[in-house]
Amino acid sequence: MEHTADLRSFGRYASLNVLGMLGLSCYILADTFFVSCGMGANGLAALNIAIPAYNLLNGLGLMIGVGGATRYTVSCAQCDNISADRAFTHAVGLGLAVGLLFMLIGLAGAAPVSRLLGADADTFPLTSVYLRTLLSFAPFFVMNNVLLAFVRNDGAPGRAMCGMIVGSLSNVVLDYVFIFPCDWGMFGAAFATGLSPIISLLILSGHLRSPVRGFHLCRVRPQGRLLASICASGISSFVGELSSAVVLFLFNFVLLRISGNTGVAAYGIVANLALVAIAIFQGLSTGMQPLVSHSSGLNDHGALRRFYRYGITSSLAIATLLYVLVFVFAAPITAVFNSENNAVLAGYAVTGLRIYFCGFWFAGCNIVSSIFFSASGRSAQGFLLSMLRGVIAIVPFLFLLTAWFGITGVWVAFPATELFTFLFTAVCAAKAFRRTA
Repeated sequence: MEHTADLRSFGRYASLNVLGMLGLSCYILADTFFVSCGMGANGLAALNIAIPAYNLLNGLGLMIGVGGATRYTVSCAQCDNISADRAFTHAVGLGLAVGLLFMLIGLAGAAPVSRLLGADADTFPLTSVYLRTLLSFAPFFVMNNVLLAFVRNDGAPGRAMCGMIVGSLSNVVLDYVFIFPCDWGMFGAAFATGLSPIISLLILSGHLRSPVRGFHLCRVRPQGRLLASICASGISSFVGELSSAVVLFLFNFVLLRISGNTGVAAYGIVANLALVAIAIFQGLSTGMQPLVSHSSGLNDHGALRRFYRYGITSSLAIATLLYVLVFVFAAPITAVFNSENNAVLAGYAVTGLRIYFCGFWFAGCNIVSSIFFSASGRSAQGFLLSMLRGVIAIVPFLFLLTAWFGITGVWVAFPATELFTFLFTAVCAAKAFRRTA
């Protein structure tokens, strides 16, 4: 890989990956739309209850893929091809093991997992069907994330983008076909989503035939230290997705007590649109990851500072655009997913969207910073930032603000958590760059 620390390199990698992640986020957004049309508020609530399991699976795939690709890129920058191939081989082996474990959980334990996630008598049948079907495709979800990361880090961000977008577009088409003409209901929604990573993998596999491919499988015994290094380098990506699962679970739990399935369905609209926003920021940060890892391998601190500045500036611009769109179009956006024209649901969702999306001015900076720190060899800082926004701070803010303001406090909890984390992020960034000045 040959990279220069200029805006053109950043723009190419970041923009292609943002487009790809935006397409990838259509996995769940398409399900949200078609499920709401085909199965109403209970279907929407069931889907929202099941999403944390998908977040956990996707987070582990991102951890292995981004972590393995980070180790691969650093090894390539140091001209160590043997270590580069070992990183790829270990990432593939770990990814397959995780995928098979989740597949077994889905086949044997979808019912207890559905109850654990909060499904009640109305939503349990739909939630368990969705989880059992979706997790049957777990190995493909994980391996898609692994191969996406390596293809992108191997100098082919365009192919990675195509894989993500084509897979997501196929999900949209298959969602419609399976839910309506085939009348397969919740099974059809999950089956369509499960086929999408397979289609993406078929596109990505073309890179494996490229004569300039840099990574290869090799014979090597499992090395615990290398596996730990891969996980450490990708832990911020995992915690970022885990935080989405934790937030969904906790918000569903609180809303069920405050406003029942209608509140959960309203949050389903807010949460799924928020997943699209998070995917954009994840795309921005993982898009710049190959450049950051390469610069880190060369100890080019000037390049690292420039890439960080590009990332923060881009995240603020994206957050501003997203908030303007959501604030202006909150009502029509809600109407698209409110097939039963439920006035209570619409009121909850419109207010929720306008408050919740304030948090993305801070969330974008936090996501970019956590991935940047992990990609540049500061895994502990990246992990701490991800844990703070995703697990540590959200719990007290959610329960405290809900006790004070009711359902409005639920919506305010996300911006409050991200603002609190942003202050800590600013301190970490100032210290990190002061040391390398």
